[in-house]
Formats: sequence, structure tokens, C-alpha cells
Amino acid sequence: MDGNEDLEILNWLTPIDYGSQQSDYSRIQQAGTGQWLLDSVEFQEWLKTSQKTLFCPGIPGAGKTILTSAVVNELTERFSTDLSIGIAYFYCNFRRKHEQKTHDLLASLLKQLAESYPALPKSVKDLYGRHKAKRTRPSLEEISSTLHSVAAKYSRVYIIVDALDECQALDGCRARLLSELFTLQKRHRANILATSRFIPEIVDKFKGSSDSLEIRARREDVERYLEGHMGQLLHFVQQNQQLQTDIKIGISEAVNGMYVSS
Repeated sequence: MDGNEDLEILNWLTPIDYGSQQSDYSRIQQAGTGQWLLDSVEFQEWLKTSQKTLFCPGIPGAGKTILTSAVVNELTERFSTDLSIGIAYFYCNFRRKHEQKTHDLLASLLKQLAESYPALPKSVKDLYGRHKAKRTRPSLEEISSTLHSVAAKYSRVYIIVDALDECQALDGCRARLLSELFTLQKRHRANILATSRFIPEIVDKFKGSSDSLEIRARREDVERYLEGHMGQLLHFVQQNQQLQTDIKIGISEAVNGMYVSS
């Protein structure tokens, strides 16, 4: 897909771009960490089975966002040459609630799926055409309808949502978002992976219909992270291999499922 008009239409849908956040989180991730999740039976089943949901709850500081970025990287690399696979994601953040209402988040999913398609879908161009002259914005129902139209063009769609607990619950925003995502899944056999803190009302939404995999900082991940940062310690520590080992063991045992970050 190319052309200034196409770019104008995509930016008209929403100027928000989660790609920059994805790049930032990828840079933070220590190489090799998170492989346990990608290798897990639950993730592999989710990856290979259509219309599958994987719910990944975890305590604050467990590394959910970093692992979400690892999942996005895995999908984009795995399906980089398969244009029949659609991938879309977003990172919820309570500090950005003004731009993360249901309408905004669905518009972001629509934008990502539309821009990944070889040619900008006609339904997106038509949506733009109906509003351009009047300088109006599409309704939630129009965004949802167009999202379904674009999703239908793919053989499979993967949707990744990080930190659902930070999506505002006021005015039914979070409930409406989940309803829209589950409808998209039902109609187009989409796969959904979501992370969240252990919020009862969110956990209940996934109970019974989803596989669950708790996010906890694995010891091997913590040790790998610490190994990558030993060069930042005092010189006498860098010269003492036994002391480095003691530090890694001590911190790994102390973090209790929380991810170490810089």
C-alpha cells in the first residue's frame, strides 16, 4: 500500500501509533528473556488454533508489558511474509485514558489491519469519503462495522491487548471494548491475547472461555537480565565472579515473581 492519500486516510482514522511504544519496549527487553512464554504449551496452542483466547494475568511489576512486546515481535517475525495474517495490538495506559476510549482503541485496530493489507480496503476509503466533505467523525458503530469488513479479508487475525486493567471502566468503556473484541473473534475466528492485573471483573470475563497463563518473572529471566547489566556494577564486583553469582542468586530469590527493570 502506498500513496499520500492512503496515509492521510489512515492518520484520519487515528493519529495514535503504538509502533513507537512497541519499539521502546523491545529495546528494554533483555535478549532471550520471555522465551518460556513463547515456548509454553498454552501459547503454542493459541498460536496454532483459530478463535482462541489466551488470558495472561499477573501481579504489578511481573513484566506483562515486556512479555506482550515479545509476543508482538514473535508474531510479526513469524508472519512477516504472510499477507493473509493480520496482526494488531495496543498498550493500555491509565495516563492516556483521554485517547484510549473504546472508539479510539477500535480505530487503532482498524488502522493497523488496514495499513497491513496490500491495498487500502475500499470499506476504509468509503468511510473516509462519507465524512471528509462534512468534516465529521465516524461513529463507534461505523468504526466497528468497518473493522469487521477489514478483518474478514484475512485468513486469521491476532489481537494483542496489554494491561486491560488500565483501560478505564467508566461509562462502560472496558466492557464495551471486550464485547467488541469477542464479537470480532466470533465472526472472524480471531485470536485474542490479553494481559491484566488480577481484577475480579476482568478475570470473570475470561473465565471458562479462555486458556490462562499467569505472568511471573521466571528465575532464568531475572538472572539473564542481571547478567546483561553486570557491566554497570562497581569494578571490584566485575572482577569477582563468585560475588556476581551471589548477587544474581540473591536478587532472583528476592524478586518473588516481579520483573527487574532499569
